[in-house]
Amino acid sequence: MMPFLTAAVLAAFVGYAGAWYFEMVEGNFALLLFLATVVTGLYWLAERMWYLPRRRRAAAQLEASASARNASLNDQGIVVPPDAHVEEARQRVLAQPWWLDWTAGLFPVILAVFVLRSFLFEPFKIPSGSMIPTLLVGDLILVNKFTYGLRLPVVNTKLTQGTGPKRGDVMVFRYPPKPSLDYIKRVVGLPGDEVAYLNKRLTINGQPVDEKRVTDFFDPDAMRYFKQFEEKLGDKTHRLLNDDERPAFVPGVEDFPNKENCQYSVEGVVCKVPQGQYFMMGDNRDNSLDSRYWGFVPDRNIVGKAFLIWMNFGNLKRIGVFQ
Repeated sequence: MMPFLTAAVLAAFVGYAGAWYFEMVEGNFALLLFLATVVTGLYWLAERMWYLPRRRRAAAQLEASASARNASLNDQGIVVPPDAHVEEARQRVLAQPWWLDWTAGLFPVILAVFVLRSFLFEPFKIPSGSMIPTLLVGDLILVNKFTYGLRLPVVNTKLTQGTGPKRGDVMVFRYPPKPSLDYIKRVVGLPGDEVAYLNKRLTINGQPVDEKRVTDFFDPDAMRYFKQFEEKLGDKTHRLLNDDERPAFVPGVEDFPNKENCQYSVEGVVCKVPQGQYFMMGDNRDNSLDSRYWGFVPDRNIVGKAFLIWMNFGNLKRIGVFQ
């Protein structure tokens, strides 16, 4: 029965992954990893507490039977050489069947990945250019999962307070209109802040953010140069891009919770950030769908703080810590 049940369970996992890949269902990797950890953990416990002791008893009985047979022959004066077949049969009895090898055998690896990804660090790949020039398409980054407080996987409930996000942090979060998607932007406004982005100049609580012009940035994908500025948010200095061909006003704004906190005009937008929420913007200011378009990021949507490019297969010089 167990081989058939295990085959059905594995088929369900493969089916879900396949449906997710072909976009037939909205996937949730955290949930998939959690279920895989629970299922393989149950098999691992069953193996340790039931199946392995049974196999060991069967192997011991096999050895005892062989020893008794050899002793009987020796009593009759028949010398019996060591039987390799007995040891071979013992190893076959002790071996895990395939359905335990593919479940209990994988549990330590899956558990390690689950703990590492849920509570320490999670890898992401940058899919778009909204964070250029800080992050480029194809950058593989690591996200710190504990700085902002440990959270239970799947439900995202906070276990520890940690240190709250600061202005200038690059943060990964669940996209508010569709929480199954992960987004990455820079924290611009904290709870209670008044954020104004008018005529492409950022002001926080009435104070213009320090900004200076630096060398233009060449985007090889767009095959053109963009104005590049150095901006200081909090204690972090980073670079951003502006596109002179894009207007200052924010087109295509969606309805979102607390939209009444924002005033839109031809010059841009002014928003009062609600308590427990954050205002996010991309460093590629005129090519970023961010809080200007879809609203604020609640604390419950936070995934972690991005801090390291660990690989870019097209440019190894990209590897390193970023701000």
